[in-house]
Amino acid sequence: MSRLEPGSFAPDFTLPDQDGHDVALSTLRGGGVILFFYPAAMTPGCTTEACDFRDSVVPLQTAGYTVFGVSRDAPATLREFRERDALPYALLSDPDHSVHQAYGAWGEKMNYGKVVEGVIRSTFVIGGDGRIEHALYNVKATGHVARVRSLLGAA
Repeated sequence: MSRLEPGSFAPDFTLPDQDGHDVALSTLRGGGVILFFYPAAMTPGCTTEACDFRDSVVPLQTAGYTVFGVSRDAPATLREFRERDALPYALLSDPDHSVHQAYGAWGEKMNYGKVVEGVIRSTFVIGGDGRIEHALYNVKATGHVARVRSLLGAA
């Protein structure tokens, strides 16, 4: 697994959102983007993380960033998750985890003492120029949104 470093260009992608509309990273240039990769919609940790982003979306938007969640879930599941938890940002579906792999958010990890292959909970801050500003790997579901806000001065 190769990890992205600050200053490198963010891998471009086009993924469907919860409504089946394609979202292309290249069309978001000029504004900042926050991508958070999470294992599965509607699970306890992922719900906590998604709701932390929900509760922080206004200061993040004010700082010039658009938030997107990325998982392997199907658009219909993402739509249910978004509606259930009133998430005000798009959720993107990456069922073959190709975008996860491009960002280094897929690979071997420890899960209950065993090495497994899967989603590595990660968050990426991408500048308006398409370059990685921050690449945060192996983040905890709880608390890392506050760190993102602090890094961006979005208090």
